[in-house]
Amino acid sequence: MKANTKKVACYVRVSTVGQNEAGQRAEIERWLAGNSIDPASVVWFVDKKSGDNLNRPAFEALQAAVFAGEVGTIVVFKLDRLSRKLREGLNTLCDWCERGLRVVSVTQQIDFNGTVGKMLAAVLLGIAEMEQETRRERQRAGIDVAKREGKYQGRKAGTTKATPERALMLREKGLTVDEIAASMSVSRNTAFRYLRQSKT
Repeated sequence: MKANTKKVACYVRVSTVGQNEAGQRAEIERWLAGNSIDPASVVWFVDKKSGDNLNRPAFEALQAAVFAGEVGTIVVFKLDRLSRKLREGLNTLCDWCERGLRVVSVTQQIDFNGTVGKMLAAVLLGIAEMEQETRRERQRAGIDVAKREGKYQGRKAGTTKATPERALMLREKGLTVDEIAASMSVSRNTAFRYLRQSKT
């Protein structure tokens, strides 16, 4: 594929289905307009999943496009949208840069190509991982306090992250079970269970 036909891939990730990606989109669109990038050359990849690992449908689709040589530039709102794990994020970024891709974080105003870019990426990804661990430590500490005070009851049996009605609504829109599971951040088996419940 010729260089001038390669796409600008915009990757957006929010942690849960209930979060809105509009803020990230707006900042990325502002950067695209400021750099006079033709909207026709842009393709969007949006995940509504945690950044704990790289097993995300849109991220995997982005990787497939990269491996196929269809992408020339990858734009993110912030580097931790790629990953909150130092090793995974840095390995991904280094792979992209070695393939000759331009990788840009619009809010951090950093272009990650070259040695300096990789060094900055290592620092930023390290901070993101540290923030994630700190957040979990605070959550664990809060649970421990609640347990000691007899206020923590844990997750009630049978509770769900979303409703069977939403699963049915997504099914009626034509989504597959795998797509419903990804959209609702639940397992495939849970998505099947929701669909069965919605019919009862």
